[in-house]
Amino acid sequence: MLVPMVRRLSSFATVFLALAALRAVWGETKFSPAERSITAANRLIENNRKNFGAYNALALALCRRARETADVNYYSQAEEALAKSLAIAPGNFDGRRTEIWVLLGKHQFTAALEQARKLNREMPDDVMVYGFLTDANVELGNYQDAEKAAQWMLDLRPGNLPGLTRAAYLRELFGDPAGALELMNMALESSAPTEVEDAAWILTQMGHLQFGEGRTEQAERSLERALTLFPSYQYALGNLAKVRMLEKRYPEALRLLRERYESAPRAENLFDLAEALMLAGQREEGERTFAEFEAKSLLETYRADNSNRQLILYYCDHAHQPRRALEVAEREFASRQDVYTLDSYAWALHRNGQNQPARREIERALDVGVHDARLFRHAGEIALAGGDRAAAEKYLLRAAELNTFDSEPARSILANLRKIPGRSFSPEIPQ
Repeated sequence: MLVPMVRRLSSFATVFLALAALRAVWGETKFSPAERSITAANRLIENNRKNFGAYNALALALCRRARETADVNYYSQAEEALAKSLAIAPGNFDGRRTEIWVLLGKHQFTAALEQARKLNREMPDDVMVYGFLTDANVELGNYQDAEKAAQWMLDLRPGNLPGLTRAAYLRELFGDPAGALELMNMALESSAPTEVEDAAWILTQMGHLQFGEGRTEQAERSLERALTLFPSYQYALGNLAKVRMLEKRYPEALRLLRERYESAPRAENLFDLAEALMLAGQREEGERTFAEFEAKSLLETYRADNSNRQLILYYCDHAHQPRRALEVAEREFASRQDVYTLDSYAWALHRNGQNQPARREIERALDVGVHDARLFRHAGEIALAGGDRAAAEKYLLRAAELNTFDSEPARSILANLRKIPGRSFSPEIPQ
């Protein structure tokens, strides 16, 4: 298990004061941290067109802007800046390191891993290269290698923010949400007052973790703080919408999801909006939105940066086209095998009646340790279809206990199982 070499979190008052300072800084300017960095880098370039470091700074700022907006076009602009940097100073380290960030941003994870390994051999004490090794290995499902790289980050520079956030994500995947939340708290305390997007991202991850454990009030507070720091932040909007959906406050959830899609018009965001419309009873608009999602998703399905997981769920659960779901799932499975890809692949197999291989893949995902209501529910339904009622109830109960949006269908299945004679491991279904 990852061991952060950092001092423990101080009092909540310290964090509150830090947030107040961050909000004050945000109020001073309408530009985001990445936009300010882009402007500064362009000024350096105007002063000296041969300043390769300025092009590196521009590329780095463009990558950060891509995260702020979820607009992948910024990665293409970053590539252009890096090409100029490397033309001026071939092989310069900072340029090559930022190239890895671009590859990760474009979801070219295998290429990113290869380049990160090469750069790591040349510069074995660079913290961010270990960060990129962590990222690429996580996305490919190489969790032991990811853990080793993240531990190197914390050992080389105790308490560094990128190391803390990566360690937190791994803690979550390994089934330790409390440890993940502690590390995110440490990261929040370490964030610079000017880096409001960093703080908003961390608060969003905290809200996600709290919601995943059924702590909806705490999640709501974290997500609203994120939106105070960084208004219309698409990641916070999406997570807050999940809270509102669980509370059955559908009009507000739909408003948040529409705002998110307007801010970041990506196919996966359209999928979430379509699902919410259907649950809110707005079937006609929901079906139109699903059709728009499918058309948009198919345009990118063969690209590395795609919405294939959502497309698989759409074909499985809404369009009822299991063969198309499996076709997409097999293609995605061939390129990456992280827990969420394993889950979508298993679900597609199940919908095609292949319950034995489906169970093998979903259990591979759960063996990592992740606590996710959707994965537990899928595992329960797959086990039930394979005739293993005891395992089905075990998984479904775990989904129900998490008390998140995906817990409700698990409770419904458990309630129906109680009506059927047979041994039951869930006499009390969480409400």
